[in-house]
Amino acid sequence: MSEQTNTLIPETTPDRVIPENDSVRPLESPRPGKRLGEYPEREIELESAFANGLSHISRLKIQQRYSRESVRKEFIERVNRSGDLLKEKTEPELDMFRQQLQAQLRRLGLNEGLVAQVFALVRELAGRKLGKRHYDVQLIGGWYLTQGILAEMETGEGKTLTATLAASVAALADIPVHVITVNDYLATRDAEAMRPLYEALGLTVGVVTADAQPAERQAAYDCNIAYCTNKQLVFDYLRDRVSTACAENGLSSQLKALHQGKSDFDQTFLRGLCFGIIDEADSILIDEARTPLILSRPGDTCMQTEVCRVALKMAGKMKSGRHYVLNQKERMIKLSAHGKKRMQQVAEKLGGAWKGRKRREEWLVQALTALHLFEQDKHYLVRNGKVEIIDASTGRTLPDRSWERGLHQMIEYKEGCEISDQQETLARISYQRFFRRYLHLCGMSGTAREVAGELWSVYRLPVVSVPTHRPSKLKRFPDQILIDNESKWDAVINEIRIEMLEAKRPVLVGTGSVRASEELSERLKEANLPHQVLNARQDNHEAEIVAKAGHEKQLTVATNMAGRGTDIVLGKGVEHYGGLHVIATERYDARRIDRQLFGRSARQGVPGSCHAILSIEDELPTQYLPSWLLKIMPVSPEWLQRKCINAAQSSAQRHHRAIRRDLQKHDEQLEDLLAFSGNSE
Repeated sequence: MSEQTNTLIPETTPDRVIPENDSVRPLESPRPGKRLGEYPEREIELESAFANGLSHISRLKIQQRYSRESVRKEFIERVNRSGDLLKEKTEPELDMFRQQLQAQLRRLGLNEGLVAQVFALVRELAGRKLGKRHYDVQLIGGWYLTQGILAEMETGEGKTLTATLAASVAALADIPVHVITVNDYLATRDAEAMRPLYEALGLTVGVVTADAQPAERQAAYDCNIAYCTNKQLVFDYLRDRVSTACAENGLSSQLKALHQGKSDFDQTFLRGLCFGIIDEADSILIDEARTPLILSRPGDTCMQTEVCRVALKMAGKMKSGRHYVLNQKERMIKLSAHGKKRMQQVAEKLGGAWKGRKRREEWLVQALTALHLFEQDKHYLVRNGKVEIIDASTGRTLPDRSWERGLHQMIEYKEGCEISDQQETLARISYQRFFRRYLHLCGMSGTAREVAGELWSVYRLPVVSVPTHRPSKLKRFPDQILIDNESKWDAVINEIRIEMLEAKRPVLVGTGSVRASEELSERLKEANLPHQVLNARQDNHEAEIVAKAGHEKQLTVATNMAGRGTDIVLGKGVEHYGGLHVIATERYDARRIDRQLFGRSARQGVPGSCHAILSIEDELPTQYLPSWLLKIMPVSPEWLQRKCINAAQSSAQRHHRAIRRDLQKHDEQLEDLLAFSGNSE
């Protein structure tokens, strides 16, 4: 090692690379190779409820240690000591330093001393290549990521830049990195924005989007750092699992169809599940974890249109309470004895496939579900003659996804669309099972503390909060609760008029569905209030709409598309008027999502305000409160109305948590069966 290297890395000597005072155990490098294989992933070990309960002691210890100001300060001082020696270095000198660090990381793993020096280098290069230097709180967040922690960083604290720290450390150690976010727009935006920094570090970066072809996907995953969405990543993993099983069993035709012409059976998309950084982690690991992901192929489509026609016609004649029981809260429909008997009578006349009891009852239940539980512009859009699912968590459409077991085809027939092929399941997995397979998993979110216990129990992710760079100036007004939707919309428009026209502030109005956003839009037109609408219909113009949303007197009506990952930059003079004002027109199913919406305002210490204007007729109270309570709410005092709305939200959170718990139990049972049978997913 040269003398210059000793100058640049003061804690390192030829004989001792790990400082003696390094209290953190070096992390093993979870990279493909002889030790872990070419496709490394963690074997999931099931544990007893007692062991799981005891493990929370470990979680508390981790949280206590990394929450200490002295521990944070010590790490920041380490980074600053290294950083001071880099400020005057030329780019060739920095590149030489990078190469020497890279060699040590590959040999020794991610010990704290080396991590601090890499962070100093990344910060220095970010200042030169991006015009941005990491704040101390971003260094803390990045350090947490290297330790396998979910860093709770308030909205607007710069999670995109924070992720570059941990991603660079792992990639320099030759560990394949996946930076996982909630949609293609954010994955592409973040990868392209950070590309100059990664290239200065000698690293390659790829992006996997929904329209990427197989060769493009494989090339992206072969990069040091791959930006991707959770759904694309999981489906590519399932394709790898199926292709591996097909290759082992000689099923060449199935494999070729799956990989669309890939010639080598040994080729896979991923290089294993080594180092995963999840942005908006609570959205992916909690909100989207209620439904398994299913890889499918076109199946038998004979009689499909006729089955939909007959089933929907029959369902339309059945009466709720007599022929079937509809549970809006559980989103389930069950046939009653009368319904089954009526179904049998009709089936005797139809004959053929309708004679099978289980089959015909499933068809009828799916038809009833399509009619009564799935609504256009709330659960799906009809666009260009096709039914597109709306993601409840992000408000965006999922054009390449379909509901299973014939439900999608029932909805297509209901809406007069061309019937698509019914899909046959090839493989399935839940987020709970998939993300536990990462050798190193970490994440970031602005809203995770409410689900810290679940994140640990399921994924072994401790949640530690990162201090804000500047004190928050968000002003939150008490919730306003109206007796009906008409009064609510009148109050919303009145507040918009005051804040936008009189105070000259930009206003963001959050709605719960496409339908609600468009209803408000019509009312705003009648009131002569110019505005922009951001929902699943305008997802291609998201960046353009968000870019204008912080300008003076700008009004934006949005679904929760504007709740995550978006950065509304204030226009000139707006801070003087009080910043962005956010109005929520209903409560979401989880308090965290409310906080995400309100977090669009008052970022990085600038002023801002938020207000919830709600109605007793909103979906949350009507679904989760008993009917007798709904009847007395209009004449109840305001404090009781607020308590009722809070109770409804708590009930929704418990309900969704139960769904995730049931899915996890089902997964564990499936894991046992698969282990016994030797099958893959």
